[in-house]
Amino acid sequence: MDTLRSGWITTGPKVARFEKDFASYLNVPYALAVNSATAGLHLALEAVGVGPGDEVITTPYTFTASAEVIRYLGAEPVFVDIDPRTININPEKIERVISERSKAILPVHFGGQSCDMGKILELAYSYGLKVIEDAAHALPATYREQMMGAIGDAGVFSFYATKTLATGEGGMVVTSSEDVAKRIKTMRLHGINRDIWDRYTIDKPNWYYEVVAPGFKYNMADIMAAIGIHQLKKIDKFQKRREEIARRYTEAFLNLPLKTPFVVNPRDKHSWHLYVIQLELEYLKIDRNEFIEKMAEKGTSPMRVHIYFVSTLKFPILSI
Repeated sequence: MDTLRSGWITTGPKVARFEKDFASYLNVPYALAVNSATAGLHLALEAVGVGPGDEVITTPYTFTASAEVIRYLGAEPVFVDIDPRTININPEKIERVISERSKAILPVHFGGQSCDMGKILELAYSYGLKVIEDAAHALPATYREQMMGAIGDAGVFSFYATKTLATGEGGMVVTSSEDVAKRIKTMRLHGINRDIWDRYTIDKPNWYYEVVAPGFKYNMADIMAAIGIHQLKKIDKFQKRREEIARRYTEAFLNLPLKTPFVVNPRDKHSWHLYVIQLELEYLKIDRNEFIEKMAEKGTSPMRVHIYFVSTLKFPILSI
């Protein structure tokens, strides 16, 4: 309501505050709000220099955005299979696909559990590759006491309606690189070197700006940021509640013909964005589709059950 009454509903003071609060929470110097995680991934890859003819190594087990943004830039996605226990990219297989065209690695912290960032960063350092973390599922989650998304060259979070912090639509890019942050800030708003809020708050003629690159329309509005500011204050409380629910699921499913999520390191914080089960179909009389239909009859809407497939897994996967 404060935002609506202020008359400033596009990118303005609330976005600036949200960015400051988010950077402080993740303990990173730069956080840049955007209108979606897809936009954030696109901007982050562009900012680290990915372009036509390059290759970006990622996982096939993700939402389409992780790979499609690579194609936006004229680069090629190179898929590396997952570790069937964690459903995350298998770092042991990454080195096999690194080539002279490789520019970056884009790991996805699926469901809210960290990829093996130690091994991924070691490979990236050895071959001079950039690392862009797809942390759409990973707020708030940690890897060896570091916040996910704040480990690589840049990390991208989603604030879509179903995510752990929801503003309806929106996302955030975080980075420790001043150069990357400057590039993203320019490219997220048409390649203009000063956004509207800057032009009204910095001691220069407020009408003056320059278009320095062919950018995009990826800025976040203050209305979304106003929601995000207050969601962020509750993010740890939300995580603890999801953790409690995940624990109850695991206990309740213990003697059923399915596998519950594999947690690599209980000392790390898991965001529990998704609780993924693997059906042991050899012990069932119905297939996956009928299982979903039966759940719907019991009151669990199919819209609340996300279906995933992995070629290397013996069992179909459901996330509830």
